[in-house]
Parts: sequence; structure tokens; C-alpha cells
Amino acid sequence: MSALQGSVAVVTGAGRGLGAALAICLADAGCTLVLCGRDQQALAGVAGTIEQRTGMQADCVVLNLADTASVSQAVESITSRHPALDILVNNGAMWLEADEQGYSADAVSGVINAAVTGTYLFTQGLLPTLRRSARPDILTIGSISALPNAALQGVSVPFYAAKQAQRALAEGLSQQLAGTPVRSLCVHPPYLDDVSPTEPAWEAAAQRQKGERGTNRDVVEAVLFALTRPRHVSLSSIVIDSDEGGLFG
Repeated sequence: MSALQGSVAVVTGAGRGLGAALAICLADAGCTLVLCGRDQQALAGVAGTIEQRTGMQADCVVLNLADTASVSQAVESITSRHPALDILVNNGAMWLEADEQGYSADAVSGVINAAVTGTYLFTQGLLPTLRRSARPDILTIGSISALPNAALQGVSVPFYAAKQAQRALAEGLSQQLAGTPVRSLCVHPPYLDDVSPTEPAWEAAAQRQKGERGTNRDVVEAVLFALTRPRHVSLSSIVIDSDEGGLFG
């Protein structure tokens, strides 16, 4: 039996890409999923995949992390339906690549608010419910852009700053929650190839050689490893590197 069997897991940004892969694999490990994201139709698609693979129904909650009203509504919806939560995966973020022409105020505030303000308020709102769990974990999906002195590598300065701040949130939570049952964990992925657990590319990813890019599968496996460590240790900073798309790629 999986160590995560019977856990209730909330995943933000769960409608596509890494978030969807995380949600599907957590369900495969026996978790009941609460899927959060901006696109209700995309969430429903992931929920359908989970039900097909596991027979379990996932809860879908519309959440725009860049909108504080949406964050409050999502927290209320989740806590009203789930008296206890075991895992919160803060995966949701807004991407913004480098552009010499600059950015609109909405684009900049959206990136910062999603990664920092929204993520923090969402975590703060769910923390009392997480505290009711016997094994509560908050896991943040950071980025190699979040690491000290990381190279920009084509990302925008607002995204770079947002990810740096998101790492600080995870580290601050580690200090705030020291001495409590709640762990704050963090995984920093490199640039990734998007593969899905529902595709043959997922199995093929395990055979990649040094020099090839990382994939969603590599991050999912690191997350599952961190979540299943004994409770007396916290893997508070896992850096996933690769020659292509990594720290020095």
C-alpha cells in the first residue's frame, strides 16, 4: 500500500502540464484530489482521467491565484467540503518570458500576485485545515530561476523575481512551522519537456541519457519522494538539474 493512500491533496495549476501530471500521479498513489486552476474545462478533463485510472472522483475548484477574491472563494469552497487536508502542492504560477519591449502593468502584477500574494494567501487560508491532518505537508514547486544567483536564461525579470520570492515563502514557512507537524518542502525544476502520465513518452522519459532535458516525470518523482520521507526530516530544497535546460544549460 502506498504511504500516501487515503491522503487528501490539493494541487494548484492542476489543469495542464506539470500540475496535471502531479495530480494524476498523486491519485495513482491513493490520494483524493482537489484540483485547482483557472480553466474549469481543463480541470474537468484531468478529473476524468483520474476517475478512469483510479475510479476516484476529484473535486474541481476554479482558482485564479492573481485575484485575491478568487483565492478567498477557493479557500472557502475547499474548507467547507474537506474538514482536513494532508497535502498542498503550490504549483500554480504565471509564466512570462523575456521581452525587450517590456510588459504591461497587468502582466507584471499577474505574475507577481500569482506566485507570491495569491500563493501565500491560499496557503494561509488552508493552513488551519492542514493542521488537522496527522501528516500535513506544503510542497512548493519553485524553479531553477528561484536559486541564488541563478541566470535569467530567457525568463522575464518579473518571473525571475516572483520565483525568488516564492522560494522565500517556502523557506519562511519552514521557519514559521518549525516545531509543528506541518512540513514545508520545495522542489526546483529546470526547464522541462512536458510529458503526461497518460502518454508513452512518460515511460520513455525514464531512459533519457545525460545531456537530455528533464521532464515532468522527473519532478513528479522528486515530489513523491519528498512527501513520503519519514516525518522527522524535511526535504526543504530539492534542485533538479540537467545539462540541457538546467542551471548551466
